[in-house]
Amino acid sequence: MNYRHAYHAGNFADVLKHAVLVRVLVHLVSKDTAFRIIETHAGVGIYDLTGEAAMRTQEWRDGIGRLMTYTPDGEAGKLLEPYLTLVRGEIPLKELRHYPGSPEIARAFCRKQDRMIFCELHSEDCAALRRNLRGDRRARVIEIDGWTALKAYVPPKERRGLVLIDPAFEEPNELSRLVAGLDEAYRRWETGIFLLWYPIKNGDDIRTFERRISKLKISKILRIEFAIGAPQKAEALAACGLLIVNPPWTLEKELKSLVPALTKHLARTSKGYYRLDWLAP
Repeated sequence: MNYRHAYHAGNFADVLKHAVLVRVLVHLVSKDTAFRIIETHAGVGIYDLTGEAAMRTQEWRDGIGRLMTYTPDGEAGKLLEPYLTLVRGEIPLKELRHYPGSPEIARAFCRKQDRMIFCELHSEDCAALRRNLRGDRRARVIEIDGWTALKAYVPPKERRGLVLIDPAFEEPNELSRLVAGLDEAYRRWETGIFLLWYPIKNGDDIRTFERRISKLKISKILRIEFAIGAPQKAEALAACGLLIVNPPWTLEKELKSLVPALTKHLARTSKGYYRLDWLAP
């Protein structure tokens, strides 16, 4: 799978990942003590929805575009509001041109005492991210392999924080590397929050991956599966998953409102579904 993110920015998978990321960040900033955000595969930070890559696929129209046009009401709408406000900024919906990646989202929530490390192996993307974060002394951008970064920067000196692992899945063994990377990083930082994203194309591969994750010595893993259609091996991505290790205590309750609403608003066929449960314990 080739997942160079400029082609997919703002799609349904981004909406899920970033909506959950914002809820975790809201929890982190609720306490005064400093925290650190570490992202292993950071991308460029902000994406041009009118650029060649995004215009070629236009996946954002069935993701963030649809959500901003038909926003859920009730509790789910309240939970989404910090995320949608960040995306919307001061620009009217009809002029939506840019979509913030996770580095931009993290920066919006971090305070002066908090720190961020963004790792990106692609030289061009790393240079673009440095330009986008220029002048922000809270942030470090490092051109490094994300799996190497897990060993180098985990644990941070802060006792609180989040590690976001969102590989490009350009290599066939990324799921295995995800298991090994999480295992080692968790051993180093058992109190950290880990957020892992993965595409769902082959159900057998995903079940094997999740069984291997569940056998790790990790006591709390919340699982989300989210599909806007039936997963297909050879077609465009229609399903993805998130694993949240050490989720904030309020998150499960929030997701019970949030994830069904996202499924209702973004599913493009009757095959859309979600799953929310505990992979461990």
